[in-house]
Amino acid sequence: MTVDTLAAPDERLPDGATASPSAATAVITGATASVPDSEEPAAGAGAPIGVHQLDGGIIQVTLPPNEEIAGAEARIAGATVRALADGRRVPVLLVITGVVGVSIEARHVYASSIAASAFALVGESPVDRVIAHYLLRSKTETIPAQFFTSEAEAAEWLGQYTSED
Repeated sequence: MTVDTLAAPDERLPDGATASPSAATAVITGATASVPDSEEPAAGAGAPIGVHQLDGGIIQVTLPPNEEIAGAEARIAGATVRALADGRRVPVLLVITGVVGVSIEARHVYASSIAASAFALVGESPVDRVIAHYLLRSKTETIPAQFFTSEAEAAEWLGQYTSED
């Protein structure tokens, strides 16, 4: 795999790299994270996890459909969210539509997020709803979380958890 990293798999930025709030979009493929000029993954790359900042400070993480999410990809996505959050707690919109599965390690990464002020999970099917509950079953008491079938409704709900820093 090629690596154009925003964050290394161990959740640290590479030596000499700084988190740039202007880096508002990242694509994470396998154990790579890149901030490309376009949102297209590199040729030969697997399905990417997309991370970008929406208007209002919400960070959207889009998991690839028909894929099982592993810990390494989740750690990189988490590091990217933290870089975009720039030390603040922000609402996270997690799109899980069509995801085949989530590893225990990936679940732990999402459930133990220190950057999230709230989670809105978006899916379309009953399977997506089950995966959403699996992802957050240990975190629902400390971080507000809700499942939606509409990204617009999810973003609207997350609006109450944005801050004007």
